[in-house]
Amino acid sequence: MDLILWRHAHAAPGMPDSERPLTKKGRQQAEKMAAWIKPLLPKEVRILASPFRRAQETVQALGMAFETVDSLAQGRSPQSILTSVNWPAGAGTVMVVGHNPALGQIAALLLANTEEEWPMKKGGIWWFTHDEETQQAVLVAAMSPGLL
Repeated sequence: MDLILWRHAHAAPGMPDSERPLTKKGRQQAEKMAAWIKPLLPKEVRILASPFRRAQETVQALGMAFETVDSLAQGRSPQSILTSVNWPAGAGTVMVVGHNPALGQIAALLLANTEEEWPMKKGGIWWFTHDEETQQAVLVAAMSPGLL
């Protein structure tokens, strides 16, 4: 199984938190990342997004079908997110568009087996695969909009 974590792009401040839209910078970040990742995605990728507006607007830059999943909303635990995507037992590739600190915590769990809050750039993507032979997560790629 492959797991792609995509943190939402830069959003405007405001309340309620769930309704914060992307800024102009955020829209540019999302478009850059979508242009980079889209040609690399397998045909059968499953794309899941938080219901929060900033995550929805980020994933829309891909121009691909996606599912809105309440369990990906801000404040969810890393383990609940991993369970909802069936990591590592699932098949194929799953992309999760969501929020920190949960996405950074997932990366820490997968790579270091620790419950730390690793920073993740807004609009950034971390791509993991599960190595069947070693039963470990392997980082395939990490990209941020500033590097594109």
